[in-house]
Amino acid sequence: MKRLQLLSAIGVLSLAMAGSSSLAAITEEQVAKLGGDEYTPQGAQRKGNTDGSIPEWTGGLRTPPSDWQEGMKLTNPWPDEKPLFTITADNYEKYQDKLSPGQIAMLKRYRDSFSMPVYPTHRSASHPQSVYDEVKKNATRSKLVGNGNGLNKYTSNTPFPFPEIGLEVIWNHTTRFRGYGSMKRTYSQIPVQTNGAFSPVLIEEKASWGRDMYGEDTTISVFFLQKIMAPPRLEGEVLLIHETLNQLIEPRQAWIFNAGQRRVRRAPNIAYDGPGTAADGLRTSDDLDLFNGSPDRYNWELKGKQELYIPYNAYKLASPEHEYKDIIKPGHMNPDLLRYELHRVWVVDATLKPNSRHIYARRTFYVDEDTWQISIVDHYDGRGELWKLKEGHSILHYQKQIPWLAAEALHDLISGRYLVIGLENEEKGYQYIWDYPAELSDYTPAALRRASRR
Repeated sequence: MKRLQLLSAIGVLSLAMAGSSSLAAITEEQVAKLGGDEYTPQGAQRKGNTDGSIPEWTGGLRTPPSDWQEGMKLTNPWPDEKPLFTITADNYEKYQDKLSPGQIAMLKRYRDSFSMPVYPTHRSASHPQSVYDEVKKNATRSKLVGNGNGLNKYTSNTPFPFPEIGLEVIWNHTTRFRGYGSMKRTYSQIPVQTNGAFSPVLIEEKASWGRDMYGEDTTISVFFLQKIMAPPRLEGEVLLIHETLNQLIEPRQAWIFNAGQRRVRRAPNIAYDGPGTAADGLRTSDDLDLFNGSPDRYNWELKGKQELYIPYNAYKLASPEHEYKDIIKPGHMNPDLLRYELHRVWVVDATLKPNSRHIYARRTFYVDEDTWQISIVDHYDGRGELWKLKEGHSILHYQKQIPWLAAEALHDLISGRYLVIGLENEEKGYQYIWDYPAELSDYTPAALRRASRR
């Protein structure tokens, strides 16, 4: 395919579906290249592209800007930068080899209001040195098991720095570094109607990584607790999830506390295409974080690498200078507050297996090579028609070297409604607590009633 630059991080591209393990064991010689002249410590290509529009990775953003202080919201490291150019419905054909089908559909559908301002590319991704050491140490150990639906001997982030099959890329996303121990954050989830009307849902989340709570032999990937703080009609509803590393052997466990009924119940539908929390029917359970949960209902094909304009360094979007009414517009977020950059992404195509059920018959994932974070997803319905576009507007919490998302935006290209997840502009102060003091007892069904209280 002309649009795809079929590149593989170790010079071999597999067109096969995921099997029970990697196609070939990673050698110590390959691992030694991590952090060298050819590859970053996470397995990305260190060098830029031929015309310099993608620069060389030189370590990423490792120190906060001079105007940032502890406790503040993140400030923009490049406040004076202007767009190099803007992609619109009138000129997108000039850039379409670096756009996803979903992005092109957005430009066409909202030709009078949506555009993509493209800024200079900053390969800002950085991680603590301890993460790089773990990736290098673990690269030859991690294996896919259960036909690719689980991990074995997983002890660190990025189990497959040199992926050969699609599921290895997806597992890199699922297990990517998001801090050590536990974290807590508060944000708004905003379902938006076709006319731009919206009512934010305030959500508090806590997460603890299984390996940090139990050690490397755990089968738990993450403990996750989600509580609705507002509006009053939803306040006090709590979701608890125990996410496992192989959901065919040990399925995801989920419980819900319903504030109205004052009871805890099991919630097996909080998975796959079950409805997402307080999302007005706009998202599925498994498209939070652009993808989560078991991959077993799809066949995953690694298509290669591509240069793509993706949302990146979204500090302007996250600025407390902007209220939600400044951001949320009919059909999409305010393009003046968005930032796109040219980056290399892994392209993974997921097609629904025969006799499996999901509202998305096909999903194409575009995964940032520097962070292993999914950046773009094109969703297709059962007729093979493009249905939804999801974009992850990435941001680096530079004081901790933790890549994250300033916002996720899921667009229904048919109805014109959309959903924004993760904004915290109107909340006072910095809304992320890293190294949060959590205990295993915080993640038991018995703790849900206690967690429902403000």
